[in-house]
Amino acid sequence: MKNHHLGYSVLVFLVLMAQACNESPSSKEKEQGGGVQQEDYDVNAPGYWGRATLVWSDEFDGNSLSKANWKFETGQNGWGNNELQNYVANDNVEVSDGTLKIKAMKVGDGQSVGDYTSTRLNSKKSFVYGRMEIRAKLPEARGNGLWPALWMLGDNISTVGWPACGEIDIMEYVSYDPNNVHFTIHSTANNHVDGTEASSGPVELESAEEDFHNYGMLWSEEYMKFYIDDIENIIFTFRRPKDYNESNWPFSKPFYFLMNIAVGGNWGGKEGVDDTIFPSTMEIDYVRVYQVTQ
Repeated sequence: MKNHHLGYSVLVFLVLMAQACNESPSSKEKEQGGGVQQEDYDVNAPGYWGRATLVWSDEFDGNSLSKANWKFETGQNGWGNNELQNYVANDNVEVSDGTLKIKAMKVGDGQSVGDYTSTRLNSKKSFVYGRMEIRAKLPEARGNGLWPALWMLGDNISTVGWPACGEIDIMEYVSYDPNNVHFTIHSTANNHVDGTEASSGPVELESAEEDFHNYGMLWSEEYMKFYIDDIENIIFTFRRPKDYNESNWPFSKPFYFLMNIAVGGNWGGKEGVDDTIFPSTMEIDYVRVYQVTQ
């Protein structure tokens, strides 16, 4: 007599196995994510940054600076780079017509520390990885002495100091060298004090002082890629070293934004300071952070 129960059990087993194969994620799918391909989370995949969404921004609408987003960093005495400005709160910023204006002004006789004022703004929120983009127009090219910057510092600067905290210069400019901008990173292993900084060098941008441009960075656990205007227009790439550590890659932790105009200094004042250029203004249209969420 044939065992019909055995045949039925085999049939049920085969059906269940087929269902399990159909329902289980493929080797390319995330364990959680319902069909999202693993390559979509590969920071080197062509479509990776196309999946980034806006997670934070300041569009500088209205007529006042957001105290929830920014704080003033004030002080004097050269800031370690032999600069001439004092950074003050409130008096050197204006929000109007959809932009933030940061102003450098001459308030004394000139040529000495404290004869100029400016503003240095720090974001209250910090970020790890993402597409960081600032749309800005640099001060009108009228002479030597300005050193505007859009940049980031590691949150742990108060405990480990600079350059161990890491510095990311999304855009730097010196007015004695008009129509050129710079992208640079600093760390213990790579910094300008030792002459070992990693930098793009001067990048020609003829309308930097006349037009707004997008200065951006694509920042992942494997690299930082700096661009102008479009994420396809990569100007400078710094990749995480193969043997990385806190000395050469302190870029896997939170960083905050800074925006300022310095006057004079070791770099900005290399060709002197022209006292006829003040007041000078840098305008910022927005600061935006996009991230790929998994």
